[in-house]
Amino acid sequence: MHQFSELVFRSTSFTLGILEEVESKVIVQLRTSGSTFLIKNLQMIQLQKAITAVGMFSIFESILQDGLACRNGFEEARKILNNSDNYDLKNRFEDFICAINVLKHGEGRSYETLVAKSSKLSFKIKMPGEDYFNEGDVSEIRTLIEVNDEFVLACAKLIEEVSDVIRKERPGYFF
Repeated sequence: MHQFSELVFRSTSFTLGILEEVESKVIVQLRTSGSTFLIKNLQMIQLQKAITAVGMFSIFESILQDGLACRNGFEEARKILNNSDNYDLKNRFEDFICAINVLKHGEGRSYETLVAKSSKLSFKIKMPGEDYFNEGDVSEIRTLIEVNDEFVLACAKLIEEVSDVIRKERPGYFF
């Protein structure tokens, strides 16, 4: 198999392209019908983006655990990033790990961490008491993180960047 970090971006771009095609068709249909079926399709597209983001990070963690022969792949990756003085990348990685945890588990420590630094995040988080990211957007699903194309692509790009640093710091390691 080719490197996961290379395949994940290609896979993510492909998935988002297909979802965009379907979304465009649904939007055209919505011009003449306000069918519940069409609204559900828009929400399904948003849900698929969240599933894609959570899935790629979950698989990445598994690959890290296996390849780095450790119990916590993300923790080992953080150590490698820290030891190689990649502090900005490590901080972004931690932000996205928290975001994925919020998508998986909802409110908790990760959510509180992100709320405390919400103005500095590269993605949008729903603040306590907020009901919507975009009120009136019928495609919006109930998540605390806005999972748009930019967020999903940023997840894939981040996996590539972290993988590149790990490969430099651990020559011979292939994942």
